[in-house]
Amino acid sequence: MIDVDFNTLHLMGLTPAMAQHLVLQPEPEGGPFTLARLTEVHRDSVRVHDGRHERSARVLPRVSRELDDDDTAPAVGDWVLLQPDAHGDCWVHARLPPLSHIARRDADGSRHPVVSNVDTALIVMGLDDDFNLRRLERYLALVQGSGVQPVVVLTKADVAAPTAQLLAPRLQEIRDRMSDALDVIAVNGTHPSAAQALAPWLNDGQTVVLMGSSGAGKSTLTNTLAGAFVQDTGAVREHDSRGKHTTTSRSLHCLPGGACVIDTPGLRALRPDVDEATLAWLFDDIGRLALHCRFRDCRHQDEPGCAVREGIGHDRLRNYHKLLREARRDTMSVLERQQQAAAWKVRGKATRAWMKMKRGDE
Repeated sequence: MIDVDFNTLHLMGLTPAMAQHLVLQPEPEGGPFTLARLTEVHRDSVRVHDGRHERSARVLPRVSRELDDDDTAPAVGDWVLLQPDAHGDCWVHARLPPLSHIARRDADGSRHPVVSNVDTALIVMGLDDDFNLRRLERYLALVQGSGVQPVVVLTKADVAAPTAQLLAPRLQEIRDRMSDALDVIAVNGTHPSAAQALAPWLNDGQTVVLMGSSGAGKSTLTNTLAGAFVQDTGAVREHDSRGKHTTTSRSLHCLPGGACVIDTPGLRALRPDVDEATLAWLFDDIGRLALHCRFRDCRHQDEPGCAVREGIGHDRLRNYHKLLREARRDTMSVLERQQQAAAWKVRGKATRAWMKMKRGDE
């Protein structure tokens, strides 16, 4: 059983539910250990905070191997057990199972952790040229597949949509395409009113993570919530409103009101770690319409009498098919992926041969 000092660690985002969860975990041999939270993860070290002091630490090779065997790695927000060695260097002896965990996949299907033990994901999207509903759907799939509550935060309202007449169409686009239960907040990320608008998700002991593309205003919003300059910010390009990766690593910050916020860099590869069931829940409008398709096994592509194609916008349906293909590919074995690649190669060769014949080439 792990000893938890709730009053001290509450400042680091320890909730009663998490405290009860941690107390029930078996403590490794060789204690006593200090319970702390990961605030930053670097290549060879991590930063940890025990509610009183923040320090650098290293992860024991044994712990790294165990996490690698579980297809994961240390993530900002993790709760860990620390112990100094004879030289005073601090080591992570165990990573405790998280209550929530957001992970993404690379193009090859490998899984990478994003954050752990967060209550709410604030998906930040600018109202300028950063506004992209396909990318928003991907972030929603990434978050909801992990069991974390998403909230959409539209930034740069003061510049891109300063009046209700300009803001209303953007909000309507989201309502027409997403679930009515999704919370959507428009803010000026540089103004203190942003903290007031997000207060319902920043209660004492709660942890939120800011996610979104580079240049969306995540670091600016972090500074506003913290009431101090804790993250570097940068300008965006004029022609597409995209920003450089000013934030290069994830970091956890304590807010004056008792909540914690994790700032994250923009994800270069935004591939959600989801399955078909999660996608069906996220795109529940497609599932409802599918009941009215002419064919029971309708794929909603080119079949006649497809109620989904008639009732769902082309862009949303195309995004759904793309996410579904990725989810199915992630569940394939190596042999199945090789067979699929071989089939695509044969199909491509046949298409090129047909085009050559059509042009009359010799």
